[in-house]
This record gives sequence, structure tokens and C-alpha cells, in this order.
Amino acid sequence: MADRTRAHVYVSGKVQGVYFRATTRDEAQERDLDGWVRNLEDGRVEAVFEGPEDAVDAMVDFCYEGSSAAEVEDVEVTYEEPQGADPFRVRW
Repeated sequence: MADRTRAHVYVSGKVQGVYFRATTRDEAQERDLDGWVRNLEDGRVEAVFEGPEDAVDAMVDFCYEGSSAAEVEDVEVTYEEPQGADPFRVRW
């Protein structure tokens, strides 16, 4: 579909151990998005959101706030062509 997009996001700050992944999963699933979220060894969170452009944009906006306990310092976003991701999940 032409209105589908994919965003690859890296979030830095106090974003691990603060329910960032779980909250991101819940928000993405509410929007029926595909993709995943995971912690990186360097302390950042990485996520891929794929689906309707407005829903993907809403999730990118969410990443600037994160969970209620998160302290987001920076968000890097790259938009890509959709690749047919699986239903949204937390990766380990």
C-alpha cells in the first residue's frame, strides 16, 4: 500500500529499566503496527515501526516521551521502504 511506511528509531537517555519497551509494544499494538523494539548494549533502545504513515508518525512522536519513567535525550529516525514486518513484539 502506498500509505504504508517504516521508521527505524534509536532512542537514547534513561530508556532502559523504565518500561520503555513494554510501553512501546503496547502503544504500537494499539495502533496495529508491525515491527519490534529492543534494548541495545550501549544503553539505547532500537525500534522499527511499520504500517500506516499516520500511525508510524504517532509512534515516532511517542519515542520523544517514552514511558512515564523514561528520560529521553535524543531520538534518531530513518524512514525506509516497508519490508513486511511481523506483528509488533519485544525482541530480546
